[in-house]
Amino acid sequence: MTSTAQAPQPGAGTAHPEHLGHVIFIAAAAAMGGFLFGYDSSVINGAVEAIRDRYHVGPAALAQVIAIALIGCAIGAATAGRIADRIGRIRCMQIASVLFTISAVGSALPFALWDLAFWRIVGGFAIGMASVIGPAYIAEVAPPAYRGRLGSFQQAAIVVGIAISQLVNWGLLNAAGGNQRGQLMGLEAWQVMLGVMVIPAVLYGMLSFAIPESPRFLLSVGKRERAKGILAEVEGKGVDLDARVDEIEHAMRSEHKSTFKDLLGGGFFFKPIVWVGIGLSVFQQFVGINVAFYYSSTLWQSVGVDPTQSFFYSFTTSIINIIGTVIAMIFVDRIGRKPLALIGSAGMVVGLALEAWAFSYNLVDGKLPATQGWVALVAAHVFVLFFALSWGVVVWVFLGEMFPNRIRAAALGVAASAQWIANWAITASFPSLASWNLSATYIIYTVFAALSIPFVLKFVKETKGKTLEEMG
Repeated sequence: MTSTAQAPQPGAGTAHPEHLGHVIFIAAAAAMGGFLFGYDSSVINGAVEAIRDRYHVGPAALAQVIAIALIGCAIGAATAGRIADRIGRIRCMQIASVLFTISAVGSALPFALWDLAFWRIVGGFAIGMASVIGPAYIAEVAPPAYRGRLGSFQQAAIVVGIAISQLVNWGLLNAAGGNQRGQLMGLEAWQVMLGVMVIPAVLYGMLSFAIPESPRFLLSVGKRERAKGILAEVEGKGVDLDARVDEIEHAMRSEHKSTFKDLLGGGFFFKPIVWVGIGLSVFQQFVGINVAFYYSSTLWQSVGVDPTQSFFYSFTTSIINIIGTVIAMIFVDRIGRKPLALIGSAGMVVGLALEAWAFSYNLVDGKLPATQGWVALVAAHVFVLFFALSWGVVVWVFLGEMFPNRIRAAALGVAASAQWIANWAITASFPSLASWNLSATYIIYTVFAALSIPFVLKFVKETKGKTLEEMG
């Protein structure tokens, strides 16, 4: 399942649909999957301590419950493309909506730890589907003149979803008197936090009935006239619709379906460019960014911050994440991907090193000393800001551009899988590492942030201003 990236016939690349607002609505509706992606990934942050307390689990078991959703993510991402090619992009969105809803209800009403873990896998599968379907659908439906801007809706929706989940968690915690296990609507507060996702999940499903199917999919199943109607709707009636349909059909016939075998070679199993993609994915996760979104409330409580304040700090971190993402979207095409990655790496090294220093101090009356506490708080926000304005966006841009056309789809799949695996490794290991030595844990993340600098300098090539065909 890929977008049509070939050069359009005269007029298509600059076509302006008569109803641009409707096109924006279509992209925003599809990006609701990204919102749920961010929301579901981050909402567990508000429940970690309550789950530990209710089920009396140690760090290792707790980490598996938190991280197990990533298994579902990997499966969902791996299968979404084939599902969408068989039954359509819209049906795929609707399946993801149903799975998000089921996961929210099940997670809010678990019988035991094992079924909470199961519902998180279900939610993870939906996340994986949404992470693939949203960008692909937007790319296939968006007018060429607006594709880049509309495509950015997905990443923007993810970071907004993260922020909203933290804000909702904070509000619910306050309503429960600052106790994650306090009573709300007949349930414990953490259960309500997980259950609230039913609302955006149902909205996502409803919106999917209000947007058109991808013209590319319609042409693949022989519905030519319907595809022409949707192209007129999103690209404008001034476009030569027959020529556009012919162009898309020609692209579909001439596409090379890259396979795993195409990636092999070069002496170290994969081609060198594939290893670069894997390296970018691994470094993106090994700096510990998801600790900030899965465990930040637990982290702040562990150094003496009260639960309500810890939830508020998690929310402010999410706002910083949004600001950094906007900065990246503004500058990624202006100063280039590689310089932005290097700036981000340097900033992350500073933020992580300061956190490691602050956490090296012993707690006094259950809290960090005042100076170290403020340094840790500011440094955490610095780290997230520099990640968001660089690696959070740049890695996905690199992975979409850096591979030669003949291996792009397969190589992107391998790199994305490496990212989910690295995400799981960091998420699953943090509670045990933090129990062992929190400062040393952040030193490890600092080392990876530092190592990313020579990696980018030596192995990563700038892709700014180059066509996809120039990649090889």
